Amino acid sequence: MKHLLRLWHDEEGQDIAEYAVMLAVILVIVVGTIRLIGSNANNVFSNVASSIQ
Repeated sequence: MKHLLRLWHDEEGQDIAEYAVMLAVILVIVVGTIRLIGSNANNVFSNVASSIQ
């Protein structure tokens, strides 16, 4: 019974879960930003290439 109570009150695993959620949110933001910048950069380079020709 003591082992169950100790596991119930142990909060060490919560820290890992919180860090995992924060990492996932940061990765989603970074990937979204890179995709947005990448598509905009592609349009700019296409416009420059077509104006050079």
